[in-house]
Amino acid sequence: MSQMEEFGEELADFVRRTAELKSARSVPSGDLGTVLDAALFELDHVADQLWPTYERLAVNGQWDDATSDRDEQRLLRSLFQRMPLPVALVDRETVVRRMNFAATGLTGVRAGYATGRPLTGFLVHADRVAFRSQTAAVARGEGDRSLNVHLQQNPGTPVRATLTALRPGAEPRTAVLVVLQPTGDRTPHRPSIQGPAPDLGEATRHAAQLDLMDAMTSALLTVEDGDRAGVLEAAAAVLHGRFADWVIADEGAARLRRTAVLGPPDAPAADVLAQDPAACPLVVEAARGGAASLQVRPEDPDAFGRDTSGAHVLVRAEVTSLLCVPLTARTHGPVEGVLTLFRSGARLAFSLAEARAVDVMSRHMALAMRRGTAGR
Repeated sequence: MSQMEEFGEELADFVRRTAELKSARSVPSGDLGTVLDAALFELDHVADQLWPTYERLAVNGQWDDATSDRDEQRLLRSLFQRMPLPVALVDRETVVRRMNFAATGLTGVRAGYATGRPLTGFLVHADRVAFRSQTAAVARGEGDRSLNVHLQQNPGTPVRATLTALRPGAEPRTAVLVVLQPTGDRTPHRPSIQGPAPDLGEATRHAAQLDLMDAMTSALLTVEDGDRAGVLEAAAAVLHGRFADWVIADEGAARLRRTAVLGPPDAPAADVLAQDPAACPLVVEAARGGAASLQVRPEDPDAFGRDTSGAHVLVRAEVTSLLCVPLTARTHGPVEGVLTLFRSGARLAFSLAEARAVDVMSRHMALAMRRGTAGR
């Protein structure tokens, strides 16, 4: 402890004892002599100890040093507050001791409110235990740490928290400096008034699906009532190429009959057209259970059976993803047929959104197949 700190403690003790002496005015008059002796003793202490210490420190320039220290501390506090990165100083229990302006903007919590409260209280519950554990490890001197957390104010955007040990001034315990950096380009503490930037790729895919469904509706409306095979052929023509490399349509449920097969140029479509749908496990399962199937990189080569040449259809067509959808107008209703779509080569696999669009179109196809056959 420096001489300046010792002098400060001595002076603080003297002020405290002086306050006690003032409170002794109400003692009985017979005890005032004892109080007077104590007061004289304190005055002697000031004259003999505190005043010489003050003169010695003043001669050695300690007061100037203390003033410089205070100025430097004010400068450091100002730099801490003005840092562009969100920064907080916490103890080993994650209790906030100081938080800068950027951190208050990021967390949405005022510095006065945050001080004295655990920083974990501003995180989602799933991140609190890990953050508390890592903070304690850093405070124990086990090295710097870094982890992703999510703020309650904006749980959808991860924030990178970097923890490093810090010993502020002459304090006996190590504190932890926390630097919070939002990942990505978006900053959760400054949300755009217009909302998040649109995903142009997603918007393009959505527009393509709307165009596809519009084309499907137009094609189905041009088919004559009762022409069940015509519905399947028209739908296959819409889906082929723009949506799937292979389109295979089977009519019926108990007795399946292959109606249309469209594949890439020079593909053995005739061999697949001549295949018995009853030999295709995926088609039979869809017709019987009315459940759609979405597979990416199908593992079972026998899932769609073999063509007339004896080759596995999925292997020969180099299928990378497939959709097999029953054609039914309502849930648990009768199955009018089965539609199977293949994508091959480097084409992107079917997504869940695309599977949902095909499910909607399959209901429209089933309704079109039932037109003119209400008595069935």
